[in-house]
Amino acid sequence: MGVVRTAERRKAELEELHREIVRTISLTTKGGKWKKEGHDNFVIEEPAEENNKLVCVTSGISLLGFAIVNRLLSRGYLVRIVLESQEDLERLGEMGAGENCKRISVMMAQLTNLESLCEVFSGCSGVFHTSSYVDPAGLSGYSKHMADLECTAAEKMIEACARTESVRRCVFTSSLLACVWQANDNHLDRPRLLDESCWSDETLCRDKKLWLALGKTKAERAVWRIAQEGDVKLTTICPALVTCPQLSHRNSTATIAYLKGAKEMYRKRSLATVSVDLVAEAHVRVYETQGACGRFICYERVIDREEDAAQLVPQIATAESVGTQTSVESEPPLELSNSKLYRLMCPLSSCKKP
Repeated sequence: MGVVRTAERRKAELEELHREIVRTISLTTKGGKWKKEGHDNFVIEEPAEENNKLVCVTSGISLLGFAIVNRLLSRGYLVRIVLESQEDLERLGEMGAGENCKRISVMMAQLTNLESLCEVFSGCSGVFHTSSYVDPAGLSGYSKHMADLECTAAEKMIEACARTESVRRCVFTSSLLACVWQANDNHLDRPRLLDESCWSDETLCRDKKLWLALGKTKAERAVWRIAQEGDVKLTTICPALVTCPQLSHRNSTATIAYLKGAKEMYRKRSLATVSVDLVAEAHVRVYETQGACGRFICYERVIDREEDAAQLVPQIATAESVGTQTSVESEPPLELSNSKLYRLMCPLSSCKKP
């Protein structure tokens, strides 16, 4: 997870990681399992056979990455976490994760190096690509350079999946930002449905300097193109703003980057949130579900009222980033839809039914 950290942030993240590892070890010893059942055309599979249980998670010590690791461990998988730097390896080493959780292994790889990725994916039946580039030293946490790195890493990752014989499936973490930034259709006088068929306009993202939206859009388009050429079974998750307890302390840089353009998203009713636990569950569910393919928008709550915005502000500690202005009449609002994910996960999830 290409991140530049200050000494103070490293210390805070180290302490947080220790708490997360302790919690994960406790959860995984309980061995809970979901029961098998089907919804619509989806069929939930039982956990993979022993020789297919090893899966790989990039950036597995990030907020979302570690939540996905939690879910996988609770399902009986062996998890290989991909780290990019010696610093990240030392953080895990200080926590003693390898000794305390025997079903977690760690390998080093540069996400922009194809050969390195092929090596770490070898033997894995599935890959969860959660890595995202952020720069805490920057004002927005994400720059145009980060967007280029995001796309390059995604391309190398999916190419490695295509080249690695053992990999049967890839679940890619995109973003709702890859869907919402479309050119205005001012001639429409009704809400525009925003679902998995919608893509953000890259030119618009560049003009507005929405670098995270640009990076996620470019990266997801790239993995779909390469997956189709390389015959990789790919699914992408497009989550809204990921939230959790003490969000401002645990995911501040990614949150700031996501909220660039928040005032306009609020006016268009496309600013939404989702808990990290639900996003993690969605990743594992689509991985284990036959017939789950394509893109899945993942959100729980649309921030479209002043009271909703007021409740969000204390969590993200960036009051100036969320406006509460009334809607701009010349811009028709968007109508978000998570019905595809709802059909897959209902009734076991708390997805908001559209």
